Amino acid sequence: MPKESILVVDDEEDILELVRYNLSKDGYQVTCVKSGEEALQSTLAQNPALIVLDLMLPGMDGLDVCKAIKSDAKIKHTPIIMLSARGEEADIVSGLELGADDYLVKPFSPRVLSARVKSVLRRNRGKPEDLSKPLAIDGLEINPGRHEVRVDGKLIELTSTEFKILYFLARQTGWVFTRYQIVDAVHGEDYPVTDRSIDVQVVGLRKKLGSYGQLIETVRGVGYRFKG
Repeated sequence: MPKESILVVDDEEDILELVRYNLSKDGYQVTCVKSGEEALQSTLAQNPALIVLDLMLPGMDGLDVCKAIKSDAKIKHTPIIMLSARGEEADIVSGLELGADDYLVKPFSPRVLSARVKSVLRRNRGKPEDLSKPLAIDGLEINPGRHEVRVDGKLIELTSTEFKILYFLARQTGWVFTRYQIVDAVHGEDYPVTDRSIDVQVVGLRKKLGSYGQLIETVRGVGYRFKG
């Protein structure tokens, strides 16, 4: 069975070669382009399984490319991993809110890139996730069927919102979510609550989880992820 095709977009030749080499080694069919315009044309023509997209591109930048892809019915479901230089936190937030699936900060480890690509492709092609499946991370147990959380065997009292936030993050270990994405997942779109209320909920949640509270990591300028 042939591996999926991946489109890599970056105007830095060394980054292109690094990504191409490592993804090709993993068996993917890799196409490389150096501009946003070429990225959009290639996506429309080839319909890749995934796009690795740099934010800082000459002319049409990564955010414009992401917006154009997510606005086109033919290709809007194409998953995107964004590449960002340090200090572009606002752009990372914008990318995630436009529909990007993940991001990596330069410089990045080829092994991390490979793992992220596999994870995004698995999620994109995947089976519907069993949202009632209990989770166990060391001594932290989360049972959505019973709506229970135990820490080292001791039952912890959480509010409904705290439980939903914890389970949403824990079942997608390593994934970064903006505060708005968490609000939408927990309460549904257009829920009348500010994104900053998530910060208050997370503070309370961490306190109740004790030492396991550190598993909920703040990603500065972006949101939260569960380290697992």
